[in-house]
Amino acid sequence: MKVEDVIRNNRDLFEAEEPSEGHFERFRMKLEQRFQREAMKRSIVPYLLKAAVVTLLVTLSSLWTWDHFLRPGRERMTLGQVSPQYREVENYYIHQVNLVEDEITSINISHNPGEQEMLKNEMKSMDSVYVQLQKELKANPNDERIINAMIQHYQTKLEVMSYIVSQLKALKNQKPNSATNGNTNI
Repeated sequence: MKVEDVIRNNRDLFEAEEPSEGHFERFRMKLEQRFQREAMKRSIVPYLLKAAVVTLLVTLSSLWTWDHFLRPGRERMTLGQVSPQYREVENYYIHQVNLVEDEITSINISHNPGEQEMLKNEMKSMDSVYVQLQKELKANPNDERIINAMIQHYQTKLEVMSYIVSQLKALKNQKPNSATNGNTNI
């Protein structure tokens, strides 16, 4: 038996009775509560989407600004950017310079901190010359004179650093000998 049939057969019972007192107020309150909960659930989503879009735009604009205006070294150009052959040359010299730098730091020259500071300053001045060459290469990427000067700079830096290593090793070897000679003379 269907609900519709029950209502049709007992129609006079349904029309004669009135809802209990306060029924419409309770029904309205229930509807308001239900719609308020649904409104609260739906209302947070647009704000979250807006916040996500703003965050994404700020992040992308920050990255673009960093890349185009603030990135250090953007006015410089390396040999590797000129051609693959120069990239190999540059990688070779960078590797050699790093090896010699490691060797210099492994030699203990702690007896005179002034010498360490002087050595660091010399390396910084050599690097500043190279930075200037990089800027010039950026302005004139096909100028062979600048490319040759950069390669010559690497060669000179490597020679100077190798000379420093040999002098530091000689000093290190000389110190224990002078200390043992001093002990035998006493």
